[in-house]
Amino acid sequence: MDLLNFLFLDSLYEFFNPKKRIFIGYLLIAIFIAAFWLVYFRKLNLREAINKIFDKKILLSKSAKSDYLLFFINQIIMSVISPVLITQLAIATALFYYFHSVSWLDAGVWNNTPLVIIISAFTLFHFLLEDFSKYFVHRLMHKWPILWAIHKVHHSATFLTPMTVFRTHPLEGVVFSLRSAFTQAISISSFVFLFGPQVDIATILGANIFIFAFNIAGSNLRHSHIDISYWKWLEYLIISPAQHQVHHSVLKQHHDKNFGVALAVWDWLFGSLHHSEKIETLKLGIHINQKEDTHSLRSLYFEPLKEIILIIIKPLTKLKQILKLIKFTLIGVNR
Repeated sequence: MDLLNFLFLDSLYEFFNPKKRIFIGYLLIAIFIAAFWLVYFRKLNLREAINKIFDKKILLSKSAKSDYLLFFINQIIMSVISPVLITQLAIATALFYYFHSVSWLDAGVWNNTPLVIIISAFTLFHFLLEDFSKYFVHRLMHKWPILWAIHKVHHSATFLTPMTVFRTHPLEGVVFSLRSAFTQAISISSFVFLFGPQVDIATILGANIFIFAFNIAGSNLRHSHIDISYWKWLEYLIISPAQHQVHHSVLKQHHDKNFGVALAVWDWLFGSLHHSEKIETLKLGIHINQKEDTHSLRSLYFEPLKEIILIIIKPLTKLKQILKLIKFTLIGVNR
């Protein structure tokens, strides 16, 4: 019981950690941005704006309640799994020694670079690599059947709340933890090798300065019902809240669009960009005619595992049938 209480309190710490998206400061800023948008651009009065932001039909919906529950359960599951996953330090150390074995690479070749340039370059490189890797893995989640089986948990949300970002299957948590470990290891090992041990990152309240800017610009509104769009030219560069909401749409024309997290540049470069649309009530979820319960713990945790098993078994079954056919053919020839 003491352990559960500790894990529960550790989960609540997410709201007080500026490195996390649901830091209470970021949430309050998102509310302010949403209220400003609704009053200034949608011409609602302040009371109407507040009522829309805190719409009980959304925040207390079955979908939202599943978001809240998965947040706490997944925090507990990942606290158990994380210690056995490969760490960024192990990967960074391996890469660092590998770089020393490459004959055409010289350690500390840019050791005399001014510290401000090193920190600026490292901070930007780390942010870009992180954001691109999130785009790349997210795209794979939609393209590979086994990964889609677990990523569907996130897309099963029929309403979006800031907590929907945590509506994921634990296996997806493992995938993204490994992604983070590799990208951070690549950044750290390569810069330490080239620039020396003075490598550091520019932070505000402990968060990468670019991530901090992304969060105070309303990152939490991407998973919300407040469809804030940007100028069209800006949506080529940065994913607007409305663009990510389009990503969650069940409409066919919105499938496999806007995989980016912070930057829309990757979607633009690789042909998956879709600009925001003036659609008041996007239908969200997995299927247009969604009849099954996609919010129960059984559906969210065990159905993906069942689907993965079936995906693996299907080709094995076909192979077994082919081998059986070959066997009968050979027997017929021998006769």
